[in-house]
Amino acid sequence: MPPGTNPLLDDRDVDFVLHEVLDVTALTRLPYFADHDRDTFDLVIGGARRFARDVLFDTYRPLDEAPPRLVDGRILVHPKLREVFPALLGLDLIAAPRPVAVGGQQLPLTVFNAAVAYLMAANLGVYGYLGLTQGAAHLIEAFGDDALRATYLARMYAGTWTGTMALTEPQAGSSLADVQTTATPTADGHYLIRGNKIFISGGDHDLADNVVHLTLARIAGAPPGTRGISLFCVPRLRPEGGALVDNDVATAGMIHKVGWKGLPSLALNYGERDDCRGWLVGEPHRGLAYMFQMMNEARLMVGLNGVATASVAYHEAVAYARTRPQGRPAGAKDPTAPPVPIVAHADVRRMLLRQKAIVEGGLGLIVRCCWYADVAGHGDPAIDLGVDPAQAALLLDLLTPVAKSFPAEKGFEANALAVQIHGGYGYSSEYLPEAWLRDQKLNSIHEGTTGIHALDLLGRRALARGGASLQALGAAIAATCARARAAGVDAAWIAEVERAVGVVGALTAEVAARGVAGDAEAMLLHASDYLDLFSTVVVAWQWLDQAAAAREGLARGGAAAARAGFYRGKLAAAQYWIRTELPRIDHLAHLCRSGEDSYGALDPDWL
Repeated sequence: MPPGTNPLLDDRDVDFVLHEVLDVTALTRLPYFADHDRDTFDLVIGGARRFARDVLFDTYRPLDEAPPRLVDGRILVHPKLREVFPALLGLDLIAAPRPVAVGGQQLPLTVFNAAVAYLMAANLGVYGYLGLTQGAAHLIEAFGDDALRATYLARMYAGTWTGTMALTEPQAGSSLADVQTTATPTADGHYLIRGNKIFISGGDHDLADNVVHLTLARIAGAPPGTRGISLFCVPRLRPEGGALVDNDVATAGMIHKVGWKGLPSLALNYGERDDCRGWLVGEPHRGLAYMFQMMNEARLMVGLNGVATASVAYHEAVAYARTRPQGRPAGAKDPTAPPVPIVAHADVRRMLLRQKAIVEGGLGLIVRCCWYADVAGHGDPAIDLGVDPAQAALLLDLLTPVAKSFPAEKGFEANALAVQIHGGYGYSSEYLPEAWLRDQKLNSIHEGTTGIHALDLLGRRALARGGASLQALGAAIAATCARARAAGVDAAWIAEVERAVGVVGALTAEVAARGVAGDAEAMLLHASDYLDLFSTVVVAWQWLDQAAAAREGLARGGAAAARAGFYRGKLAAAQYWIRTELPRIDHLAHLCRSGEDSYGALDPDWL
């Protein structure tokens, strides 16, 4: 595809999910969002869309080919990134969802994430600087004292100082219970921080005046495990006497990643000179609970990254398949007839439709989770939006592992299909699909591996509050089934989704009983299969809702008739997912029930 012609995301699909599947302007009935309307929503999305297509996408290949460099202990980014970064900050997106009181616009997350999806698709590594900064600043806003907020918030929300989440340590990996970084209190109110962190995205660079690390550490005498972790604000340069001075945070090394090349991943050393100062955020020993705010926000961000990375590759594959001539129809008899575009071959259409089902089903899921976040955070039980704040909070908590993991895992498959469709050109660096495939792989590792989210979903979230979350999910899917029935969606599709909901409920109860009986190992043995099954059903729900909205659009006729092809494409993708993917849940349920233990009983010495 020629430079600048990839749409990144389908504008019609974004509008469809926001305004036909959901009704995003209904959020303006809530006081927090009352200053907005369809025009302001379109303005924000349009500005991000234009910048992504006209400016940011052109940075992708140069930044992928020339990652940041570690020079004399400092990270230097590509000159092209330094050139465009001020304009990226000029979109005023970092603080957009935050309250006006802290410099925000009180924009719904639903709209905000629809806008930044274009930036992610254009260059997800570059957007990472903004996303991480927003999450770190929100932690200070939510839990920091007045002094911390006064010092950091305005600068971070403006992007002149950026932020990170500094959790992982070399010896601990994802096991945060084993964090060893220490924090020693001083008489001056700050703590002396000493320890090592690794895989810290955006931990140093020359784009902004400062980098602020929201860091997990242990105060002396803290309880063992996760109960003894506290949260600290540790700037690379500390404000002192009206100036910024070195705060003894050293860049020890840079990770050479396969993807996300524009965003450096670093090893950091704190306190090599015993002069690294950190300021406690919130109360002692509650750091992990606080950090989960940023982690859950980041999980949705990574899920949206997965959708965006799959989307840009899908559109590249569609354009290539429409213009690449090769072969002739199966029934063609004349070998001298001109070759047809490869999109004419059914197997290529199969691959493209699977990509479409993954991309657009994943986008629907992320947008719905953002809707739940908006309602949970700012809803009013007296204002009917189809779900009350308490239900929205339950559903958001339940669906977050799916929203993070499905776009990453199935998105990787979609990206692999884009490479496949390009044939020999697909695995060449002269074409972009191989780079997006590399990028996508990171999404299944960032913010908790897929296996960790599988354990979280089955071991905690699906069983939380006595099954109230699953009940809320069942009610939400039942409402979609009713909508689909009224819209005239194929009754067999509706029946399949209803049956699948029953499978989830029965299987969850059966597997949970093993845990109640004291056999946690047996309960969680097939957690990854459970996540796969659960995700497949949840995305089938998204496709049923999109099928209902498509049927409603076709029934309206008039101006909507011009979009008939778009709606029929939606119905084709819904049919594909419900008829060809949803039946997989029976096999997955069998694995979960059977206790098949090939890997459970495996002695590592046999490998």
